Amino acid sequence: MQRPLIGVTGADGHLPVAWWFIRWALWRCGARAVRMTPRRDGVEALDGVIISGGDDIDPGLYLPHDPERAPMNPERDRFEIAVLETALPADLPVLGICRGAQLLNVVLGGSLLPDLRPLRRRTSNRRTPLARKTLLVEPDSALEGILGARRLRINSLHHQAIDRLGEGLVVSGRDLDGFVQAVESPGRRFLKGVQWHPEYLPTRTAHLNLFRALVDAASTAGGGEC
Repeated sequence: MQRPLIGVTGADGHLPVAWWFIRWALWRCGARAVRMTPRRDGVEALDGVIISGGDDIDPGLYLPHDPERAPMNPERDRFEIAVLETALPADLPVLGICRGAQLLNVVLGGSLLPDLRPLRRRTSNRRTPLARKTLLVEPDSALEGILGARRLRINSLHHQAIDRLGEGLVVSGRDLDGFVQAVESPGRRFLKGVQWHPEYLPTRTAHLNLFRALVDAASTAGGGEC
């Protein structure tokens, strides 16, 4: 049987480290991956989409009066918003990773906390791809079934986070400070966002299971234009 095709979004002009890790994870789980950027968006029919991590989401998309706080990529914002606005009505399986989870929430009408650093009380602001933080998974969530655990070590490379939830989303995981680390949409085939980077933890089965669950959903999605 042909491997499902997963589009993986990203930025132009950067060393695509995350892309290579995600591509490898998807291949291990039985899928093909195609890289999608603002300048490389001519893609055939997809079976699923990953909105990957990267620069901050422009606060102007959810807080019009908030000043710029960090490097942003408006061109990428526009491109990935367009991808989501095509994928969501088609009910394509979608996984948002870090920035991707935040953008998914914004597209669905939610908002973000622009800067977590002064708000943390129990956890460090140190950013690292190593699993140094703790995820508390909501009981009976789809995420619990995927990860096979209620408590998991995760990494952290962000300082924005989901605040007000977008339409149809529910929280499926938080960190020890109570900040949202994962969201899902119970009414859809597969629509999930995670704040950490599972692609950088490839030797840990629970994190690889996120990609496996996406591929399983994409295998039965029937494809769609994106």
